[in-house]
Amino acid sequence: MQRVRVRLPARQGYTIEIGAGVLERLGQVARQSLSPHAQRIALISNRTVFDLYGAATIASLRAARFDVAHWLMGDGERYKSLRTAEHALQFLAETKLERSDAVVALGGGVVGDLAGFAAAVYLRGISFLQVPTTLLAQVDASVGGKTGVNTSTGKNLVGAFHQPRCVLIDTHTLRTLPRRELTAGWCEAIKQGAAGDRKLFEQTRRFLSGKQHIFEEEKPAVRLIAAQCAFKAKIVAGDEREEITRTDNRSRRILNFGHTIGHALEAVTGYKRFLHGEAVGYGMLAASEISMRLDLLDQTEAQTLRDVVRAAGRLPSADDLDQRVILSAVAADKKVVGGQVKWVLLEALGRARIVDGREVPTRIVRESLRAALRHNHEHVR
Repeated sequence: MQRVRVRLPARQGYTIEIGAGVLERLGQVARQSLSPHAQRIALISNRTVFDLYGAATIASLRAARFDVAHWLMGDGERYKSLRTAEHALQFLAETKLERSDAVVALGGGVVGDLAGFAAAVYLRGISFLQVPTTLLAQVDASVGGKTGVNTSTGKNLVGAFHQPRCVLIDTHTLRTLPRRELTAGWCEAIKQGAAGDRKLFEQTRRFLSGKQHIFEEEKPAVRLIAAQCAFKAKIVAGDEREEITRTDNRSRRILNFGHTIGHALEAVTGYKRFLHGEAVGYGMLAASEISMRLDLLDQTEAQTLRDVVRAAGRLPSADDLDQRVILSAVAADKKVVGGQVKWVLLEALGRARIVDGREVPTRIVRESLRAALRHNHEHVR
C-alpha cells in the first residue's frame, strides 16, 4: 500500500491510500477521518459497482459501528444531472444525515462528482469519502475536490469545490473493468503527464508499451497510480480553486489539457457515445495538432503523444461528427473567460501553455480538429 498526502492552504488536508484489497479498511479509515460524533453513512453508487463491491463496503463500514443506508443512481454520464442530484439530496434527507455524518461515493467519476456535489450542498456541506473504482476516477476525478453536474448547455456547469475527507483506492476493482474503461483511464493518465510532468508521462508510456496487465501484477499499477495522484495533489495544493488569472504552467488549469474539445464531443453526442476519458483522448490529439501548427510543439513530440494515446486503446469513431457543431459547443465551455476560449496547449511533453483563443486562428482549430477525429483511421493502418 502507498499513501499520498494532499496538502491544502489554510485548511486540513487528507490522505489518499492506494493498494490491492484496501477496501476492507474503509470502516477503519472512515473512523479516523470523520468526526467522533459521526454515526450515519449514506452510500451512493450505481447498480453495476454495488453488485460487485457494495456488500464488502457496507460490511466494513458497519464493522466500524456506522449505520449505513445506500442509494443507487443510473450508470453513465447522462445521469450526472440536476434531476439526479435532487433525488440524491432527498435520499440524504430521508437517511436523516446530520452535520457530523458523511457520504461515501463508491464508483467512477460520475458517481464521485454527483455524490460529492450532493455532500457539498446538503446542510451547506457535510463530509464525504471517495472510493473510486475506475482507473479514470483513481488517477484524476477523485482527487482535488471538484464536484458537479451537467446541464443541457454543457458539462460540469453547476458544481462546487468540496474536498473529500479521504480517498481509498483499491486496485482490485480494476480487474472487473471493461477494456473501454481502462482506455478512458489511461487517456486521463496520459493527459496529466503530458500537461505537467515529463517523467510521469514516460512512466505511463513505459507501462502501456510493456503491455502490463493490472490484474496480473499489482505493484507496478499501484506505483503508477500513486505517482499520478501525487502529481495531481501537488497541482491542487498550489492552486486549489483553479484561479482564472493564473496562466503559468503550475496552474490547475493545465489539467484541462484535452478537455476543451473533449467536453464539446461529449455534449454534442448527448454524453452517450464517449466515455469522458475517450473524449479527452481526442481532445489531446486536437490540442497537440493546434500546438504543432502554431510552432509551439515539435512534430516528433506530437507523434509521440499520438503513439501513446493509440497504445491506451481504440477510441470510438468520431469522424462522422459535424465540426461546426463541435466548435459551437467549444464556445459554451465553462473554461471560457472574457468571451474567449483558453486553450491548454503544449510547448513540449510535460510542459503546457495556456493560450488565449484570439491567438489561435479558427482555420488552425478546424484543421487540427479534422486531423484529430481521423485518429482511428491511423489506428487501423
